[in-house]
Amino acid sequence: MPFAKRIAKLNPSITLAVDAKAKALKAQGLDVVGFGAGEPDFDTPPHIRDAAIKGLNEGLTRYTPAAGMPQLRQAVADFYQSRYGLPASPKNVAICCGAKHALYNVFQLLLDPGDEVIIPAPYWVSYPEMVWLAEGEAVILPTDESTSFRLSAEQLRAAITPRTKVLVLNSPSNPTGATYSRRELEALAEVAREKNLWVIADEIYEYLVYDGFEFVSFPTVGNDLFERTIIVSGASKTYAMTGWRIGWAVGPEPLIEMMSRLLSQSTSNATSFAQAGAIAALKGSPDIIREMVAMFAKRRNVMVEFLRNIPGVECFNPEGAFYVFPKVSSYYGKTYQGKTIDGSLAMCEYLLDAVQVAAVPGIGFGQDANIRLSYATSMDQIEKGLERIRRALLEL
Repeated sequence: MPFAKRIAKLNPSITLAVDAKAKALKAQGLDVVGFGAGEPDFDTPPHIRDAAIKGLNEGLTRYTPAAGMPQLRQAVADFYQSRYGLPASPKNVAICCGAKHALYNVFQLLLDPGDEVIIPAPYWVSYPEMVWLAEGEAVILPTDESTSFRLSAEQLRAAITPRTKVLVLNSPSNPTGATYSRRELEALAEVAREKNLWVIADEIYEYLVYDGFEFVSFPTVGNDLFERTIIVSGASKTYAMTGWRIGWAVGPEPLIEMMSRLLSQSTSNATSFAQAGAIAALKGSPDIIREMVAMFAKRRNVMVEFLRNIPGVECFNPEGAFYVFPKVSSYYGKTYQGKTIDGSLAMCEYLLDAVQVAAVPGIGFGQDANIRLSYATSMDQIEKGLERIRRALLEL
């Protein structure tokens, strides 16, 4: 029985596939070091868990409005008002089943068949697939270590056609950890105005920045940008709430109203008592976030220094998120048990088979020369995994 064409061409998430394979091997008793998962290894803070439990005990188990509880929409709006000075109200906020779901909804709302979406590479693996599911066309603009993985305004302007409708900006970036300064965002914003583009600002890692870097939310670089920007974020990364599936979109009121309609005909509301936990997260002390960021910074420093000391490996120093994206292509063309390592997929298969380290192939992010390693795991696991990688590469 044939499937719909949009489904038949759909690729599975390579990051989730790697994480699932690593967990399956661990379940078999193998000592696997997993660098694949894009989720903090910390527990959800107690006050957030307590708020969800309280909600359960008080009967918060029924439907909420499709776009989320009014109290959570207000809490999100308050956050953007107080942190960034944006003119957000609850009518500018839709609560979704994770930031991924919010992104999916935005593409469904904005794209008609053939509309082009500009996506800088390396990119998060799901962007092109979501564009495809909305019948749009992803236009990939490459960046690399020489540009610190940043898209320039000139590169953006040159890629725009009459069919270009959307620019996707992910800062800090998954998989590179690259960020944009205010000046760089101002230059990109000028092109967005000139060409009348929507901008999807994926800011899920906004709190996870290092070395004193000041994160800049895209619509804050111009008073008019709030009306052409959809911010996508959520509770998953900042508050170690990945499994709670609470994300949000913040944007112009007409778009949020249409998203509410879409939610009413698709998923309905995000889980009610998880929304109660998210309210507590947004209203709670930021101390737990600072502690988590400090630990991530230490792990990042260890990983970058170690990888840079492996012959033939280049490693960009990420300014945010919790990934490193080392370039390992100098080892391509080598063989292992009669198999040629011809790209990042083969490299990751080699690392898993030879030394039981799970990494994510860069090809899934549009950059086959690299692999992604998450440092959202313990220092012991990081040190053990890095030593295994070093040994595996030097044995080729």
